[in-house]
Amino acid sequence: MSNNQFRKGELYSFITGKASTAIARRLQKKFNTAELNVTIEQWSVLYHLWKQDGISQQELCNATFRDKPSITRLVDNLEKLQLVKRVSSDADRRMNLIFLTKQAQKLQEQSMGLAEETLNEALQGVPPERIEICKEVLQIVYDNLK
Repeated sequence: MSNNQFRKGELYSFITGKASTAIARRLQKKFNTAELNVTIEQWSVLYHLWKQDGISQQELCNATFRDKPSITRLVDNLEKLQLVKRVSSDADRRMNLIFLTKQAQKLQEQSMGLAEETLNEALQGVPPERIEICKEVLQIVYDNLK
């Protein structure tokens, strides 16, 4: 028996990111207003580098759920903005490690503050127990499909 509690057409727009898209749009608008010269996609790469600097492009693919051409394009653009630099790995010269520049490190506090502000706006009025249930459900959906 189906466990689908959504009306036809409602399921895909919900699970594929209606809320996520709204949050991304709001955050991009905040970045633009603050004159941060990064896109949400570029910021997601920086976010993972702030957590662990000097990881490979493949690790960035895995962390951001993007394919190699997408990460290559994002890293190229971040390099043009002087926010990251590629360094050949000592262990494997075919592999590039991606490092943050000082300029990217300066963006961290401001952009993370805007992200937190946006998330707080998005979750306004949602009881903490509902947020936990939502996180659990989305984790199950993810685990079922990975």
